Amino acid sequence: MTESIGVAVVGAGGWGKNHVRNFASQRGASLRWVCDRSEAALAPVTRAWPDVKTTTSIDDVLADEGVRAIVIATDAPTHHDLAKKALERGRDVLVEKPLTLGAATSAELCELAERGERILMVGHLLLYHPAVERLKQIVDSGELGEVLYVTSQRTNLGVVRRDENAWWSLAPHDLSVAAYLLDAEPESVSASGGVFLQKERGIEDVVFATVRYRGGKLAHVHVSWLDPHKTRRLTVVGTKKMAVFDDASPDMKLTLFDKGVEPPPAALTYEQGVRIRTGDIVVPALKMAEPLGRETEAFLDAVRTRVPPLASGRSGHAVVRVLEAGQRSLAEAGRRVDIGL
Repeated sequence: MTESIGVAVVGAGGWGKNHVRNFASQRGASLRWVCDRSEAALAPVTRAWPDVKTTTSIDDVLADEGVRAIVIATDAPTHHDLAKKALERGRDVLVEKPLTLGAATSAELCELAERGERILMVGHLLLYHPAVERLKQIVDSGELGEVLYVTSQRTNLGVVRRDENAWWSLAPHDLSVAAYLLDAEPESVSASGGVFLQKERGIEDVVFATVRYRGGKLAHVHVSWLDPHKTRRLTVVGTKKMAVFDDASPDMKLTLFDKGVEPPPAALTYEQGVRIRTGDIVVPALKMAEPLGRETEAFLDAVRTRVPPLASGRSGHAVVRVLEAGQRSLAEAGRRVDIGL
């Protein structure tokens, strides 16, 4: 029989309620506690799962020795302190993205987890999306040829946040996927954005960023919560083929385009010999499953096996390094900022 793991979810509003639902129904998990500062957020939990204990204090959760794993799904500014407290008390931890709001604090959590031999995972949800998993297989197989660059758009009208800008709120999704697909170390980032809705707070509503990686690869990221279109699209351009992951499409999540440019023979000039190649368009069949459910399973597997998951703390730290450098670039009118190790 599958070992049942005692779990607590800290943060029952927003995305946290989805974690509550998943862990309450997940085989091999025993949801013991849900913690939130708001009694109003806890009331639906009590109605739906009366056997699950609720509290407004994480200390109650940590006092329960039956809780082996804790999910942190609170506002980003609280991630570091709550995750640190859980790790110090010997719990395995899944933290929603971004891991923290600074490279120093995210590195501290990684080191703390490694010293204590604890599992630290980040909610990089798209790494567990069936379309992204299939796209990674296609990239690694060489079908696209050498991957040259990745572009992504993540836009919508809302939700507007007050404690983090669109870069920190939305870009972690695409930065985590870009790092996964390119499999290269990020070197620098340049970012520019606009502050329109909360000028007194200086919170960017739209950001355009270019991340450069070793080997000449790059990723361009456009994020906004002030846009008429709900767009969730990532394009991968290779020397042989191109691919598009469109999470907003109901039936064409992943599309392969047999398109490319063939360089001229050495004896000819570019104008004489360059050729545009256009071939078939293929929509691979995917066995769809809820990414959050797969992320939940991956966390529980990591807790059981003690093997770091794909979305490990270190992967979260790598994304935070890019986010932090991008924030410096935003503050300096788009200056190219090197990403420190």
